[in-house]
Amino acid sequence: MKKSFSIISAIAASAALVSCSVGSLNMDSGMYPEYSAPNEGGYVPDEPGGDRYDEIVENDFINTADEPTSTFSVDCDGAAYANMRRYILESNALPPANAVRIEEYLNYFTFDYPEPQEGKTIALNSEIYVCPWNAEHQLLRLGIKGKSLAKRPASNFVFLIDVSGSMNSDDKLPLLKSSLKTLVTRLDPKDRVSIITYSGSVKKVLESTLASDTKTIYAAIDRLVASGSTNGGDAMRMAYEEALENYIEGGNNRVVMGTDGDFNVGVTSTEALVEMVESYARNGIYLTVCGFGRGNLNDAMIESVTNAGNGTYEYIDSEDEMTKVFVNDFGKFFAVANDVKAQITFDSTRVKSYRLIGYENRVLSNEDFENDEKDASEIGAGQTITALYELVMAETEPAWGLPVGSFDVRYKESLGTESILLSDELPSVSSEKLSANMALAAACASYGMVLRDSKYKGTSTFSLAEDLAGSSLDFDPYGYRAQFLELIQKASNCK
Repeated sequence: MKKSFSIISAIAASAALVSCSVGSLNMDSGMYPEYSAPNEGGYVPDEPGGDRYDEIVENDFINTADEPTSTFSVDCDGAAYANMRRYILESNALPPANAVRIEEYLNYFTFDYPEPQEGKTIALNSEIYVCPWNAEHQLLRLGIKGKSLAKRPASNFVFLIDVSGSMNSDDKLPLLKSSLKTLVTRLDPKDRVSIITYSGSVKKVLESTLASDTKTIYAAIDRLVASGSTNGGDAMRMAYEEALENYIEGGNNRVVMGTDGDFNVGVTSTEALVEMVESYARNGIYLTVCGFGRGNLNDAMIESVTNAGNGTYEYIDSEDEMTKVFVNDFGKFFAVANDVKAQITFDSTRVKSYRLIGYENRVLSNEDFENDEKDASEIGAGQTITALYELVMAETEPAWGLPVGSFDVRYKESLGTESILLSDELPSVSSEKLSANMALAAACASYGMVLRDSKYKGTSTFSLAEDLAGSSLDFDPYGYRAQFLELIQKASNCK
């Protein structure tokens, strides 16, 4: 494989030299105009800029008597988990603390939650169990599941592909091209696909095309090569305009972006990009960003942009992860519940204080819960969302037997409509048996806190996380829980 890569690279480098002389190759747009390109080009950045992450300040315990209500937006991303796995398996190293977003570890997995009742969009569930890393506390698990779809809405996809020089390695553009082809195989024949590429310049390389015309779509993907700088901001604007031009009323209109996030030309500031995607999100365009590779991964920018743009953020480090994102979790590309916010109100006679584990950049003010103008995240078809609170129970319990609080969720059936309120009571007592769902959730949290060396980790260790993950295997349709167990074992041996 390495030998063939060297030969291909040499061919691509030779082609690039010819291009400089006779202008036969448009490297700036990332396209070979008249013949199929090799999967890899010949340009590799000499000094990668380094992966970038936003600082995470963990949520503290809050006194229930002072503030009984906690509000947050759901989080549908799975990128942080896959990125963590890349650190451990490829580098034999633990990820940096700021790369560990525990909510994305939780929501990487599909939990065994009941389907919504017929005619309903989402279903709620919850349970309490003794906190594994602090036996004097309780652990509250919250679950939400989006309805599965027997028939998907018509889709208008715009593939926005980074073909800059920083994408030129086996784990970037070649893997991205395979991923896009896999996604195309999942589409209905009447769905539509456009392709926008960007490097130093921006170009539409495929007009909106029926998904049934796989030959034309594959040929456009095959011709992509990596070279040049990264004008991602202008490309994003063009992709959104393309999505609007081919907008399907009542359908799934989505930009699917593949990049390492290394924008260095045009609109480059995160603030400007967020402002731009927010404006297009209001027009009903969803966004999925798939991060690739290492060295230039601008995780901070990608997460901020997807949070603002009705988006989800995935990280693809392997063919197996490609299958998970584009096949096993394909429902995430079809939002069934929009602007989903959760609000928990604790009974101060039962709960002395509480701490939301993870979701640090998803916390909302309590007033935002009923404000339909306030953006929140979307839940895909069949997708499960999980959140955890660590609870310090009141020393005296005059209200024993009553629920510890209420669990309210607001969501919209479609963007721009009025939100719907769904309410449920929280449990009154701790479960006697550790369920597989609670075991997995606790394993994710305990493991994440060890990676972060959190001051709240209590007695958490890799061994505890391993034991909890091992108790979660009753439901494991794709084997991801078993893989998690192996990953914890390998993490414990990292330098």
